[in-house]
Amino acid sequence: MKFFIDTANIDQIKEAKDLGVLDGVTTNPSLMAKEGISGDKAVIKHYEKICNLVDGDVSAEVIATDFEGIIKEGIALSKLAPNIVVKVPMIKDGVKALKYFYDNDIRTNCTLVFSAGQAILAAKAGANYLSPFVGRIDDISWDGMQLVSEIAEIYAIQGFETEILAASIRSSKHIVEAAKAGADVVTCPLSAILGLLNHPLTDIGLEKFLADHAKAKAKK
Repeated sequence: MKFFIDTANIDQIKEAKDLGVLDGVTTNPSLMAKEGISGDKAVIKHYEKICNLVDGDVSAEVIATDFEGIIKEGIALSKLAPNIVVKVPMIKDGVKALKYFYDNDIRTNCTLVFSAGQAILAAKAGANYLSPFVGRIDDISWDGMQLVSEIAEIYAIQGFETEILAASIRSSKHIVEAAKAGADVVTCPLSAILGLLNHPLTDIGLEKFLADHAKAKAKK
């Protein structure tokens, strides 16, 4: 399973990369705004900075919701770097755009997916990635991971090549559950990735090992 970090924060991207497990980045203008980046030129420059830093795919989101606008923005984004993946919303014109991009060798990530039916449409239209929003589904008292599992089963049966990118990941537990459910990718905050490191028995074991080592060294 691939690990993407969902942020526009350069320091966090560098930290995830230095950890040795980073496969890509998902970001959008909202995440850019959190970093104080606004205006089309500044956003474009920041996308380019991220793409130069990361070897893997970088999802960059279109703002338009009409077919012509999505195509125009998507083409412009795709020209920024070879590792750009155009993030397209799961709407009627978005599905049409997915097919256009597929036919023109522009890679895509279909976002804002909340049902298996939407997942089928995105795969049929040629999306490279599909982003079911796990946390947001949980927020309305449904099971986000069950949806990931259902999509994984459908894609396996039908032979769809679209990768399932579990999004709206809120915790380290979500990452483990997404792996069990069949997600090809998770995109999450750095804190969720770092949380996988933690276990009290690891801390206790390391503390004992260091204490024993100190005692053995003192006897010499």
